[in-house]
Amino acid sequence: MRIAVDAMGGDHAPDVNVDGALAAAGRWDCEIVLVGDRDVLEGALARRRPHADGPGSVTVEHAPDVVAMGEGPVVALRRKPNSTMAVATRMVKDGRVDGLVSAGSTGAAVAASVLYLSPLAGVNRPAIATFLPGLREPTVLLDVGATVDCRPENLYQFAVMGATFASCVLDRRSPKVGLLSVGTEAAKGNALTKRTYEMLSGAGGIHFVGNVEGRDIFTGEVDVVVCDGFVGNVILKASEGLAEAMEAILRRELSSHPLARAGVLLMRGAFRKFKRHVDYAERGGAILLGVNGVVVICHGGSNAKAITNAIGLAYDFISHGGNERISERLGSNQEKR
Repeated sequence: MRIAVDAMGGDHAPDVNVDGALAAAGRWDCEIVLVGDRDVLEGALARRRPHADGPGSVTVEHAPDVVAMGEGPVVALRRKPNSTMAVATRMVKDGRVDGLVSAGSTGAAVAASVLYLSPLAGVNRPAIATFLPGLREPTVLLDVGATVDCRPENLYQFAVMGATFASCVLDRRSPKVGLLSVGTEAAKGNALTKRTYEMLSGAGGIHFVGNVEGRDIFTGEVDVVVCDGFVGNVILKASEGLAEAMEAILRRELSSHPLARAGVLLMRGAFRKFKRHVDYAERGGAILLGVNGVVVICHGGSNAKAITNAIGLAYDFISHGGNERISERLGSNQEKR
């Protein structure tokens, strides 16, 4: 297996991408291709001790340009055909690599995937699927930003893709799928959710449990929550802000009194476990579903651990034949309908 990494993407590039790639090569049997300025990347690799005992390897593919965060994605990709994002995505298209990991511009990653990669059979629009922490296990939420204006058939396809993703990566045998709405009753919601509810209720091969509300995302009652990209992105950003605020408030309160500071020492283990539950680096990134290739999009502020785990996410999805299973399920469901 070969996985490309946009080595110049992200706030802390290229160091975290190089470190993350080396750590991943020490864990998984794959070749990781760092895409970026050859001189910079080879110099960074030379300054680090390679993972001699690891099953994988790290190589370099030269790409001189970078799509900056503030640039318009489509215009930048056309103006910079040799950018790291464009080169890495074309490598997926040409079959030179099996997947791509990037902490660069999310808009550029989606635009490059739409521009260079064909849609999967049976898919009209792509969706970004991410993990949110739950009381029991993580919940898959999609779409969180790829398709903001959706039709019912888009949400139906998102449900199939999300269920398949949960099966591949979270090992859920029959993932419970919920449709995000303003109430659990079938009659609740807008025209989009009502029509989607009808489509999912009559679909075979999907364990659809009906409408769910926003609070149900974190209870673990369902494995997959489906919504349009506008709503999903708002939920994702609000969740990230809430997690950061909770951590800051907790730190402030626990340092405000000597007894509280003493209690912190006794609860260090519990705090470490809590941080692992809410830390995006534990899952690495979000995956773009619905395109003919595996694309994992990381947070711009990702550290080396996040890059390593994002490579692991791509590795798992590829190993389980995720895209092939999505196309098979969508084709089977369309025949039944």
